[in-house]
This record gives sequence, structure tokens and C-alpha cells, in this order.
Amino acid sequence: MNNPVNSRSARSKFKKALLPVVVIISIFSFSFVEDLFQVSKNLDIFAAIYKQLSINYVDDVNSSEMMKNGIDAMLEELDPYTEYIPESDIEDYKLKYVSTQYGGIGATISNRAGKVIVAEPYAGFPAQKADIRAGDEFLEINGVSLKGKTNEQVSSMLKGSKGTPVKLRIQRPGMPKSMELNLTREEIRQNNVPYYGMLSNNVGYIKLDKFLENSAQEVKDALAELKKNNINGLVLDLRFNGGGILQEAVKIVNLFVDKGVTVVIQKGRNREKSITYNTFSTPLEPNLPLVVLVNNRSASASEIVAGSLQDLDRAVVIGQRSFGKGLVQQTFNLPYNSLVKVTVAKYYTPSGRCIQALDYTHRDTDGMVVKVADSLITEYKTKSGRSVYDGSGIFPDVFVKPLRYSLITQTLASRYHIFDYATQYRNLKTSISDAKNFRLSDAEYNDFIAFLSKRDYNYDTRVEKLLNELRDEAEKENKIGDLKPEFDALKAKVSHSKKNDLVLFKDEIRKVLESEIVSRYYFEKGRLEQNFKYDNELNEAQKVLSDKSVLASILNGEGTYKSIGKPGEDYSANVK
Repeated sequence: MNNPVNSRSARSKFKKALLPVVVIISIFSFSFVEDLFQVSKNLDIFAAIYKQLSINYVDDVNSSEMMKNGIDAMLEELDPYTEYIPESDIEDYKLKYVSTQYGGIGATISNRAGKVIVAEPYAGFPAQKADIRAGDEFLEINGVSLKGKTNEQVSSMLKGSKGTPVKLRIQRPGMPKSMELNLTREEIRQNNVPYYGMLSNNVGYIKLDKFLENSAQEVKDALAELKKNNINGLVLDLRFNGGGILQEAVKIVNLFVDKGVTVVIQKGRNREKSITYNTFSTPLEPNLPLVVLVNNRSASASEIVAGSLQDLDRAVVIGQRSFGKGLVQQTFNLPYNSLVKVTVAKYYTPSGRCIQALDYTHRDTDGMVVKVADSLITEYKTKSGRSVYDGSGIFPDVFVKPLRYSLITQTLASRYHIFDYATQYRNLKTSISDAKNFRLSDAEYNDFIAFLSKRDYNYDTRVEKLLNELRDEAEKENKIGDLKPEFDALKAKVSHSKKNDLVLFKDEIRKVLESEIVSRYYFEKGRLEQNFKYDNELNEAQKVLSDKSVLASILNGEGTYKSIGKPGEDYSANVK
């Protein structure tokens, strides 16, 4: 039989223990109800204002556009990755973030001074099969003139269901008459892996452009093909890869890492968004020497792959510091076939670091987004004990100075002089040597200089800009009279020096010319192959893979490789 005294004591203890729980639940419930009230209240206010403006504003308003602007303004306070996608933009959104497939002719276009110019046709698709070339101008689509049309409008007109016809009128530079072509749209699939192949020293190479649907399978298939050559190392090129689907990144890491290993941890304010992603299958190549190439345009899923392989000491990362996007987005369906893409979490690599570089929550007094302060950056350890740091992207194990083009080269490219010369070159020559070995002769380079004689490629050097600023200051202080002869003499010398830039930067300009010309014959694959011999990051990757002792010393954290990317440290020994 139970003792009544003990029973009362037990009930008393239970009540005391239950009280804090009840209080916590009550606080939580009140907070939850308060949040719901605030949401409901603000939605009512927003809807009321929208209604009054739509009905009573003095001028006609586009109510749909006003709503879109209001939503965009609200989301602008958060981060650039949280965005509203109306029904009209859904297909473009899917193509950019989800799928790589659409119906069309397979060509990119650009708008130059109101003209719709073919920037590049894709090999093997309707445009290339019909001999549409880079530099051709689209005049009409299905009898509709393209004058005044935007790129988006033209792109929409070119797209359509697989198997449907499209009639184009094009003008080729140098030809007196326009041409009419009849094409049939096909399913255009832009591969996530645009190229893979063999480099010297029996090293395999895979270029991954994006992490959309099937990207992991494409990498796996490419790796399986390369393995037939008994490769002794692999370069995975993630440069200029802006990311995509997180799960695809996990699958790619799993190709090189054993089953059951943490690849990335996702943490959100909503507990349901906090997820740990582990490898789940047997790897294809757990021991193959591996290098990952990154640069400042490698972001998001690219940083997950590079960061996790670095944290696990599984690959050597070479290049420049990555972009620093450690945020995860998820899409939610809205009424009327629209979507909202929301940042729901931050991701953390296996060592525990978040590589997000910009702090969107805490802005400066002007409302500008600021970088994570060096004082807040934290040290983490890789699997073998190397030091890595959060808050600023993935710092490479081996830093390679980025290629900086001279002003003359930038000007020639930005004003389309190099593009237009390549167009002329292709229209005059039906074939060239293979992409890897093509070289522009000295006579052809001189022809390019002659081509420029009728074109404007003038630009202000940094010295000229400084001289102009100094002249303005001298005029303000009424001292220009005494200094004018010296100013004029200096400006004349600088101007004379600029005339020699086509000779001084000949090698650099020639490389860019060769790349553009090769792409006219061998498309994207040819452009990549032609650039291999000039690619400093790729050359450094091959050196590391060919020297097992260097590879081991990096992954083991020996000497200068013990610490990777600490703010303020000197990494000159690791710079190539």
C-alpha cells in the first residue's frame, strides 16, 4: 500500500518541477501568438495601403508592378539571394537555378547599339548546324523585326517547344545580302560539365560550370571515362562556378570521400532547416590525388566542395580566395504560380567554419553591407590539424596571382574589336589547326593592328587620369600658367607611350585573340583547350600532382602549409 505522506510529497515535487515547464510553454505560446498577431496586423496594413493607392491615387498605376516593387523593396533589406519570382519569370528562374534544359536553337545573344548579335552558338545544336556564327546579326524572327527589342524579348522569341519551326533573317558581316534560314527547335541541354579530358603527365581534368540537376552524375561519368586512361591525378576546375544545388555538391564530394563522413552542416533559425549532410555511398576514387581550382567567382556549392575537401585534407585547393557565400536558399510556392526564394540557413564545412564574407544583418551607418571584421574571424582545424578560418571564403592552400590584363587589352575586348576581328577572320578562313596548337602568326597580328587603324581604342591611362586631376587642382589655385608647359610635355610623352602598347602587350593581346578565334571553329571546348598552355592555376595544379612529396606536405600541414588564410599572415612562400 502507498504511503499517503510520500504520495503528497511526490505530488508536490512534481508540481514544482512542472511549474518551470508550464512557464516556458506559456512564454513560448505568448511569443508565438504575438508574432502571429504582428504578421496579421502588418499584412492588413499593407493590403489596405495597396488597395487605397490602386483605387484613389491621382494618376493611373500599374497595380502588379507596384506590388512587385513593394515586395522587392521589402526583400532588399535582407540579402540579395532572397527574392520574389512572379509567374512570368518562373521559366527563366528554373533555367538559372534548377534545370539546364529548354527548347530553342542553342545560341547566346548580345545587344550592341540596338543590334541583336550572336555571341556564341553551341556546338551540335540547331544554330551551329545551320552555320549561324558568332558575329551574325539577327534581323527578324518569324517575320517580326527585332528593332527595339531587348535581349529578354528576343530570347523569349527564340525559345519554344521542341520540334517547332522558327524562321530567321540574319545579316553576316561582309556579305551584301541578308539570309533567311529555317530551323527546328530542339531540346537544348547545357551540360554542367562542358569539358573533361587528359592533360600532360597522365592527369585528368574536369571543368564543372554549375551545380544544377545531374551535375554530380556528369562529374561521375566524366571521372569514369578518365579512369580508363589509368590517371594518376585529377584536377576539378570550379573557377567561375557560382554554385547551385547543395545536394549535388554533397554527391560530388562523395565521389572522393568515404561513406558516412560529414560534408556540410546547415543551420537555420527554424530548427527544421538545420540539417547535417553526410556521404552516403561508396566513393569512386577515395585515394586519387586531387586538386580543386577556385577563384573569386567560385561561390556557394563550389565553396562547399572546395571547403569540405580542404577540411578533410582530401584535396589541395589552388587559385585565389573564393567568393564567400555561406548562405542556403529554399523556394516556397506562393499563390498564382509564383515563388519566393528565401535564405533559410547558413552552411558550415566539416571543421565548423562558415565562410560567409558579408554580414547582411549588421550594416554600417549608411546602410551598406560590411565584411566580417578580422577581429571576429575564428580559427578551426582540418582533419590533420591544419588551421583554417571562417568569415571570408575559402582561402587556397596554394595562392596563384590572378591574371590582370592591361588597359589596352581590356579596351580592345570591351569595345568588341577583338570579337569583330575574330568574326572577320572566321568569315575569310574556313579552317585552322587544332585548338591546342593554334597560334596567330606575326603577319596576322600585324593585320589585326591594321584592322584597328579605323577603330577607336583610345583610353585614359592611370598616369593620364592623375595628370588631369593635378591640372584641375592647379587651375583651382591659379597656378596653371606656370605649370602648363610641363603638363603638356608630360601628356605628350604619355600619349606617345600609349601608341607602343600594341607592341608592348603583344603577347597578352595575342592570347586573347587566339582564344576568340579558336572559339569560332571549336566553340567552348576549343576555347578551353587553347587556354590550357597559358593557364597559371592549371599549370601549378599539374606541378603539385606530379610531386608526391609536395602534395603530402600540403595536406599534412608542414611548414608554411600549417595555417591557411589567417588575416594578416604572410603567405608569400605559398604564392606562385
